Amino acid sequence: MARPEAEKDTEQDSAGLGPVVSAIAPDLLDPPDANAARRSKRWRLAGAALSLALIALSAVVLFNTLRSVSWRDLRAAFEATGWDQITLAAAFASLSYIALTGYDGLALRQLNLRVPYRTTALGSFTSYAISFTLGFPIITGGTVRYWIYSQKGVSAAKVASLTVIAGVTFWLGMTIVVGAALVFDPVGIAEINKLKVGVNVAVGLGILAAITAYLIWVSLAHRRTRIQGLTLELPGFWLTVGQMLLGVFELCAAAACLYVLLPNGHGMDPVTFAATYVFACLIGIASNAPGGIGAFEMTMLNAVHAPSQEGLLASLLLFRMIYYIGPFILALALLGANESMRRWKSLREAMARRSEEDGRRERTDLD
Repeated sequence: MARPEAEKDTEQDSAGLGPVVSAIAPDLLDPPDANAARRSKRWRLAGAALSLALIALSAVVLFNTLRSVSWRDLRAAFEATGWDQITLAAAFASLSYIALTGYDGLALRQLNLRVPYRTTALGSFTSYAISFTLGFPIITGGTVRYWIYSQKGVSAAKVASLTVIAGVTFWLGMTIVVGAALVFDPVGIAEINKLKVGVNVAVGLGILAAITAYLIWVSLAHRRTRIQGLTLELPGFWLTVGQMLLGVFELCAAAACLYVLLPNGHGMDPVTFAATYVFACLIGIASNAPGGIGAFEMTMLNAVHAPSQEGLLASLLLFRMIYYIGPFILALALLGANESMRRWKSLREAMARRSEEDGRRERTDLD
C-alpha cells in the first residue's frame, strides 16, 4: 500500500519501553513532569509487587514439586535422553539465535543504518545470550549492543531505537503465536487454561484482529510514537510483515528446542506446546527473574502432563543448558575475543604511528 507524505504522531507512554532509552542514552530524554513521575513510580511499584508475587509463587510450587522428585529417577531421565534429541535441540536453538540476528537486521534497516552482518550477528547474539541468562535485558542487552555497535559509529540514540524496534518484533511474534493457537487449537488450549472452547476462539480472533488492525494502521501513513522523550518512526507494512514472520519463526524454533527434549508420552501437539511455551515465557518475563528461571519451570511443570515429573524436569534442565548456559558461555568468549582483537588493532596502530614518528625524527636529524 502507498504511504502518504503526511506523518502522524501518536503519543504513547510506555513504562515498559521507556527505560530502554534511559538505560542507554539518558541525556536524550525530556525531563518528566511531576504527574508523569508519580504515575511512573506507581507503575514501578506495581510491577515490583507483581514480580515478587510471581517469584514467591514459583518458589512454593517448585519446592513442592522437587520435594516429591526421586533423584534416582531424575538421573535415569537424564540418561534416557538420546543424543539425537540433544542434537536436534541444539539445532533448533541455533535456528532461534540466527533468527534473533534478524531482529537487529530489520531494526537497522528501519533506521537506515548500514552495518556489516558480522557486526549485527555479534551484537544480537551476545546481547540476547547474556540478557536471557542474567536478566534485566534493558540494561544488560542494551549495554552489550552499545558496546558492539558503537564501534561502527552507531550512536546511543540509534542503539536505543534499535532495541525498541527489536522488542516490537519479539512481542509481535508472541502475540501471533498465542492468537493463532487459541483459534486453531482451542480444545488443546482449553485443557491448559480451563476456559471454554468458544471463549478461547473469541479471544484468539480478537488478538488476530488487533494484529491485523495494527498492520493496516502502519501501512496507511508514516506512524511515529513518542516514548518518554524519544520519537521513533514505526516500521511500515512490509517491515512489519517481516517482523511478524521472523518473530513467529524464532519463537517456534525456541519452543521446538524444548519440545524435542520432552519424554515420550507427554501427549501435546506442537501448536498447543508452542502456545504453552509462549505463556510460560510471559510469566517468566513478568517475574523479572534472570531468564525467567523458576517461573518458567513452574508454568511448564503444571501445563505439560508428562508421564513423570522427573522426566519433564530433566527436559527443562537440559533446555536451560542448551538454550541459555551454552550460548551465554559462547557469548562471553566472543566478547572477550572481540575486545582482544580491538585492543590488539589499537596497539598495532599506535606502534605504527610511533614508528613513523621515529622515522621522521631520524630523517630530520640526518638533514
